[in-house]
Amino acid sequence: MSGSEAVREIPGSIAGTEVGALSTSLDARWLMSYAAALGLDDPRYFDTLAKDGPIAHPLFSVCYEWPAVLALRAKAVRESWVLLGVHSTHHVVIHRPPTVADRLLTRAQIIAVRPSRAGTLVVARLSTVDRNGRPVTTTDYGSVYRGVATEGETRVQTEPLARPAPPASSETRWSAPVAVGPRAAHIYSECARIWNPIHTDIAVARSAGLTAPILHGSATLALAVSQVVQQDLDGDPARVREIAVRFTGPIFMPSTVTVRARGRAGDLFAFDAVDERGEPVLSDGVLRA
Repeated sequence: MSGSEAVREIPGSIAGTEVGALSTSLDARWLMSYAAALGLDDPRYFDTLAKDGPIAHPLFSVCYEWPAVLALRAKAVRESWVLLGVHSTHHVVIHRPPTVADRLLTRAQIIAVRPSRAGTLVVARLSTVDRNGRPVTTTDYGSVYRGVATEGETRVQTEPLARPAPPASSETRWSAPVAVGPRAAHIYSECARIWNPIHTDIAVARSAGLTAPILHGSATLALAVSQVVQQDLDGDPARVREIAVRFTGPIFMPSTVTVRARGRAGDLFAFDAVDERGEPVLSDGVLRA
């Protein structure tokens, strides 16, 4: 191990690093597979006879953003540190739902680097437009590199997305247990087309300090959002305009995640999720419809 490797420090100068635009063409098979991976059976997710085809799940953006995430990571972060990174925050604004006819262009840029309690937080902005340049989704994707230091906070001029405050509530409006199967991460990997071996390969998971593979953070969030859509939005995924959350715990498989509705104010719905021990896995969740 070299001296610089032993230090494990991410320089603030990676802020501003960018990639793109990466092109992605959507199709009905991909949209349907994503919904199926989440165990959904609403016909709208599978209706190829509809004018615009099957409707996209509100978190489907993670699928076409993933290549840009990988490209940005490869450009800015040491390969040996990749397994030290965990998805820690997610905030997506849906300007309009993507459709099967879309050819999308996604640009990615690191907009912030700062110390965190566990290491270094790196926030990437993922901006996706359609073939006519009209915005489709904008996402701030936060990753914490555990045990990796940085010299201080560095930001580019781009402002972070303004996060809506979750409506406060000390009560649970409703709760819903969601079963996570023993091979849920394998199914999600292939259907979402998001490949990260820490979720499916026990050897890789153990090399990262885990006892076993864990479910993707985006899968956990998608399962929670599906419950909010079902319980609070009359099952209509097209109503979702914004989602923000912090990832605060892993989900091992098989297990059960309990999604809980918290406060509600106008078009804002607060939610979180806990594991079988009651430990938080999603915190400060807010959905805007």
